[in-house]
Amino acid sequence: MTYRPSKSIVYRVSQAQELLPFILHVMQGVSHNRAKAILTGGGVTVDRRKVTRHDFSLKPGMVVEIARHKPRGELKSKFVRIVYEDAHLVVVEKAVGILSMASSPATFCVKQVLDDYFRRSGQRCTTHVVHRLDRDTSGLLVYAKTIEAEQILEHNWREIVTDRRYLALASGVIEEKQGTLKSWLKDNKAYITYSSPVDNGGKLAITHFRTLATDDRHSLVELKLETGRKNQIRVHLQDIGHPVCGDIKYGNGDDPFGRLCLHAYRLAFYHPITGEHLEFETARPRWIEQKAAGK
Repeated sequence: MTYRPSKSIVYRVSQAQELLPFILHVMQGVSHNRAKAILTGGGVTVDRRKVTRHDFSLKPGMVVEIARHKPRGELKSKFVRIVYEDAHLVVVEKAVGILSMASSPATFCVKQVLDDYFRRSGQRCTTHVVHRLDRDTSGLLVYAKTIEAEQILEHNWREIVTDRRYLALASGVIEEKQGTLKSWLKDNKAYITYSSPVDNGGKLAITHFRTLATDDRHSLVELKLETGRKNQIRVHLQDIGHPVCGDIKYGNGDDPFGRLCLHAYRLAFYHPITGEHLEFETARPRWIEQKAAGK
């Protein structure tokens, strides 16, 4: 263990364990909430890479640095939370109501939030968009911080990404426990995405689904993307007569929580530079907890 009184404390990991229990152990007397705040506030690095996941797996020999004070220029936004960051990329959890990237120069978006954070924290980089979520879909996104990482991710996306999963609250009772939805998706001039069981000149879209729970009104569904097309999940659930709750574009008016009930909760991929396999998973969104509580 090495002490740096004015800035941080550095520890070398001796045995495998998760990051949050490690912090609680080495910082004896620190509260559980304080340890979590240090993590989510960007105050912890592992082998010089910022990590915010509570369950990040530590291995013997890794070096963990814990800041004594809040980092300068840390990201404070109700719309964007940094889950993981290193010199090449940043993984964030996006809230409902913000675009992944700007549709016009003045549009508020995640890219704008991140670029401002990079400037304030003294990082000489800018955000490169790799993939997107709809404005009203929440969940995990990865952005590149360098052109090299962006190019590798963009040109090798299908090979690099190993898992993308969503949670959705669908209208009505889905009787099938699992299945695969396949169709060709194409936009019309009004930017409405239409689905066809045969090739209509659009893009092939494949979604695997698993029904997790049902009641007399709704179904909680896990969806795994084999392809990532615009509005894919929303249109595919509309196809089977069980649109996403709160979907004003492809839904049926069923809106129990006043929002689109679609959340990208899991993202796994190979790091474009190091080749390390990274896995990220968010906590269940509030609307799922409200549904479980019978609200």
